[in-house]
Amino acid sequence: MLIRHAPDLTDNDVTDHGLYLKRRTLMAGLAGMGLAGAAAGQAQAGLAFTPGFSTTEKPTSKEDITTYNNFYEFGVDKGDPAENSGKFKPRPWTVHIDGACEAPRTIAIEDLIKANKLEERIYRMRCVEGWSMVIPWVGFPLKDLLASVKPTSKAKFVAFETVMRPSEMPGQAWNTLDWPYREGLRIDEAMHPLTLMAVGLYGDVLPNQNGAPLRVALPWKYGFKSAKSIVKIRFTEKEPVSSWTKAAQQEYGFYSSSP
Repeated sequence: MLIRHAPDLTDNDVTDHGLYLKRRTLMAGLAGMGLAGAAAGQAQAGLAFTPGFSTTEKPTSKEDITTYNNFYEFGVDKGDPAENSGKFKPRPWTVHIDGACEAPRTIAIEDLIKANKLEERIYRMRCVEGWSMVIPWVGFPLKDLLASVKPTSKAKFVAFETVMRPSEMPGQAWNTLDWPYREGLRIDEAMHPLTLMAVGLYGDVLPNQNGAPLRVALPWKYGFKSAKSIVKIRFTEKEPVSSWTKAAQQEYGFYSSSP
């Protein structure tokens, strides 16, 4: 496994740099042709993208990124999401945006992807448990989506909500958290150019276990702040109560920036 405790992770612990550069060159060429693969079990989707921001570290292998996950909707063990998410259906999918904004809307995932220029951004993700990964996401800046609905001056925070489907997400049958999963950011964090709405990784559409079809990716926040399988986004004047903060406020504060 290439999942390491953050202080021990070095450039030499992950994919060979030469192989990775070849992969990025190939992906850039495919992007220019409007081609990309599709993750197993999902419908074909063309994710045309261009290289964006990147860390100097080389990415963790796709196998590890897709088999070592925290996604309690599918179970509490690291292998549960990959094992238990096969029945989850990320299409059709819509996202509803409302609250303190002038133009609330509901938008289908296909229209969302078409309306935004996708980029590959390589971010380091840290878990509050002490491990980290380097992940090549494909997505677009969240600020572009938020700006399209014209938030008002009362929009101080942005709240996210994950889909509630116990029939497809067996972990929601347990009282691990107060479902559906909720998270939130300050408006300035949500509008930061590095805050990414990810729709893919490693050039493929986002796998179920990684938050398909739409999740947040934040390079300066602990992983649990990155809401997955998002169906609702709301602008609020008051700080929203996040699921993990509600469960254990002394351990999972609202801000929760990684070191």
